[in-house]
Amino acid sequence: MRAISTIAAVGLAALSLLGGAALAQNSSLFHQDLPNDDSPGLKVSTTSWLFQRVDPPAQVKLHDIIRIIVKEGSSLNSQGQVDRRKTGVFNAQLKNWVLLRNLNLEPAPMRSGQPQANGTLDQEYQADTQLQTKDSLNFVISAEIVDIRPNGNFVVEAHQHIQINEDIWDKSLSGVFRRQDVLPNNTVLSENIAELSIDKREVGHVRDGYRRGWLTRLYDRFSIF
Repeated sequence: MRAISTIAAVGLAALSLLGGAALAQNSSLFHQDLPNDDSPGLKVSTTSWLFQRVDPPAQVKLHDIIRIIVKEGSSLNSQGQVDRRKTGVFNAQLKNWVLLRNLNLEPAPMRSGQPQANGTLDQEYQADTQLQTKDSLNFVISAEIVDIRPNGNFVVEAHQHIQINEDIWDKSLSGVFRRQDVLPNNTVLSENIAELSIDKREVGHVRDGYRRGWLTRLYDRFSIF
């Protein structure tokens, strides 16, 4: 018994001299490091097999080239119904009339009686309309940073011209985005661009196959039915 007491006293004295602290059992692997402990604690980046380090955001400056991924889509579904009915009854009778004689107006006698007119108007109008539209625009274009605003936002412009034989495709884009919207792969999504303006035009055989003629456009513009 004296030997065990002596060993315990020596151990406590050694801990007090080394300035260490005694730790009890702890089932958690992610224990908090002691102030004087130089061993690093367990981290997800060093212990997880599924951990993927996030790349830092790309650093861009004036006149740099970035990629814009355009994915714009919209849909509209509208329904309307009109039911209108109008009924009218009129009855008219002419009691007095005038006659021009020698540049003078005189009462005209009604020998055949007073003219009368009566009738009934019954009108019914029904309309049921349904409109459903859906469109999408997807392409990738390279843009140049043409200006940096005082608040750090970037102004970009992009122009693309493609010609294959007689077919021509022209695309233009402009807008403003924030610095944090630039992805690590130097790409910006169109949904993060403010003041977005996109112009896409086609000229050639492909366009001629489905475009309307000027007479059709004129009729659609001023058609009353």
